[in-house]
Amino acid sequence: MRQPGGTDRTADRGRERLDGPLADLMEETGASVGLVYLLGWGERVLRLELVAGVPPPITAPWARVSLDEAIPVSDAVRERRLVWLGGGQEEVARRYPRLGLVLPYEFLLAAAPLACGEGEVRGGIVLLWPVRHPPRLGDREREAIDAFARRAGQRLRQAAAEGGEDWPPEGEPRFVPAPVRRQEDPARAAAALDFAERMPLGCCALDLDGNITFINTAGADLVACEASQLLGRRPWEVLPWLRDPLVEDRYRAAVVARQPTAFTAVRPPDVRLLFRLYPDDRGISLHISPAETPASGAADAAFSPAPTTAPVSHGAREPVGALGLYHLTHLAAALAEAVGVRDVTERLTDQIVPALGPQGLVLMAVEEGRLRIVGHRGYASEFIERFDGAPLTSDVTNAQVLTTGAPVFFPSYEEFRRAHPTAPRHKERNAWAFLPLTASGRPVGSLILSYDRPRPFPPAERALLTSLAGLIAQALDRARLYDATHALAHTLQTGLLPHTLPRVPNLEVTARYRPAGHGMDIGGDFYDLIRPTPSTVLAAIGDVQGHNVNAAALMGQVRTAVHAHGTAGTPPSELLARTNRLLTDLDPGLFTSCLIAQIDLAHGQARLASAGHPPPLLQYPGGATGLLDIPPGLLLGIEPSAEYPTREIPFPPGALMVLYTDGLVETPGVDIEAATLSLARHLDRSGKENLDDVADTLLQHGGHTAPRTDDVALLLMRAARQPDATTSGTAPGATTRPR
Repeated sequence: MRQPGGTDRTADRGRERLDGPLADLMEETGASVGLVYLLGWGERVLRLELVAGVPPPITAPWARVSLDEAIPVSDAVRERRLVWLGGGQEEVARRYPRLGLVLPYEFLLAAAPLACGEGEVRGGIVLLWPVRHPPRLGDREREAIDAFARRAGQRLRQAAAEGGEDWPPEGEPRFVPAPVRRQEDPARAAAALDFAERMPLGCCALDLDGNITFINTAGADLVACEASQLLGRRPWEVLPWLRDPLVEDRYRAAVVARQPTAFTAVRPPDVRLLFRLYPDDRGISLHISPAETPASGAADAAFSPAPTTAPVSHGAREPVGALGLYHLTHLAAALAEAVGVRDVTERLTDQIVPALGPQGLVLMAVEEGRLRIVGHRGYASEFIERFDGAPLTSDVTNAQVLTTGAPVFFPSYEEFRRAHPTAPRHKERNAWAFLPLTASGRPVGSLILSYDRPRPFPPAERALLTSLAGLIAQALDRARLYDATHALAHTLQTGLLPHTLPRVPNLEVTARYRPAGHGMDIGGDFYDLIRPTPSTVLAAIGDVQGHNVNAAALMGQVRTAVHAHGTAGTPPSELLARTNRLLTDLDPGLFTSCLIAQIDLAHGQARLASAGHPPPLLQYPGGATGLLDIPPGLLLGIEPSAEYPTREIPFPPGALMVLYTDGLVETPGVDIEAATLSLARHLDRSGKENLDDVADTLLQHGGHTAPRTDDVALLLMRAARQPDATTSGTAPGATTRPR
């Protein structure tokens, strides 16, 4: 159990251990932005823990990143390699469209895993550079990143050992400020202030969050506002005529890209001002001047053309800020990649809570006239369960919004209490938004957001949340259709596979089938175990080309043919030849790989034949795991006269044979032979005795690098050990490696 306050202190110590090394790494490599992600025990979600060089609100869409997402840090951690994007905005948009959509600026990026030794990865590091950096990552920079990764891995291992399985805990990312510069003497500081005050142009300083820390008299006069009203606040929050998404976007561009930028704005009634932004690691220097002056025109040569904001009338509704628009765009892209309801729920909770600021979220879906909770964040399960299954006719707000189709906002607890005097209150929540989810005119669910502090919900935010609800409704509707179709496909697929395997004396057997990680197509992988005589067993495994109903139907025919011939005791080579002639007669337009292993337990022998199928693994007791070198015949269904040679090998007590389909070892961009040898090495190292545990660890190894894109069938057989069995060695014709 987590001790009160213990894990939080451990987490702070773990973060603090990396503050200095992160700052040193950024100084050594010249990086402008640094992000450190941590990976919890048994999780596939990276949590953003440290942020340097950029304010945390800009990084909010990536506060939690799934290892399955197409994001540089996910690729780096999942594939245990350095990811380098040296082609600027164009390469980012090509390789990572969602990242390029939300950060449409010029920058270079590196992402690397943080390894704790022995192949264990505990997180990742992300660094950004301005485009003035060379397009190639230098050797010294690579060495610095590697050194940081090793040092961070050691410190993270220590922090994880202190924190146990609760490490790292949930929490906000920690901001690492830039190193404090040497303080100048008071006389020089006074001279600099006097110089700024004498300047005829506006001089203004913003911190990385965009808050004004200094503005001279000329600057305050140009924007027509007292300096005391501006200090400590963002310009677009104080000056109504700067409340344009373009202004906030230019600030974001300066912070992320570390490049000078500019824009013009119209101060009412018709005064055009030019704003020029010069960023560094501590903030932004802002110069303000009349847009029509010759001096400003000459300075513009260092900038791209300065866009102009549209005038905003004092009576106009507050526009949605650039940050809100980017968060909405990012969420839309994330939801477009979601497949099932679980995907939608995870991406929704991972994106909305850090990006838009609610402390609580509940997603409900309509099922048979009731609202069912499909996901929540920021609520105790005991509190939230009482609302599960509420009828659509109930008088609670989350049901009423589906009847009216209009969202309901409660800016304070007092307003919520007046509407629902008996409703329970979770902790100290003080504001709520109830959003109906409607797709194609049909209610599909509702979304509840809650906040710890009172919230006015201005028109711009209400419009943003309403747009958000529309995106979520469409994604949820698609996801439910996918889940229903996928469940039907999975039922059909598993219905064509054996429900149970026969019990065979002196032979341990287990099997697994796993559908593809994405997509709702039906796979064509199959396996079977047949017992033609009391002392022999015939194992079959195969893969029909394609992922559709036709492939599943052909798979059923192939398995039936194999089962019939196997029951009659047909030898492996003849069994494949007969099945091949059947398929060429049927001419389905699809090909099939298949492997047959006939095991004679009485004599400790096995005969195998293959029709273009991946080679099985064989492990003798006390010996290395090897790939059996079986002559690969043609795929079934190509040539009716094809022959399938047989190889006979010893199969003594304690020997383990692993049959599998290519989905276990086939990954885009990875050599299949190397992947198969890696699987054999993994079997060597697993040290598992229980056959079910062996099967599970093989599946985990086969699917650890990426979401599985193909289905997998796996069949394991081990001859029971005899008390005096001492046979060990390597299979004849097997490819092995030293232990």
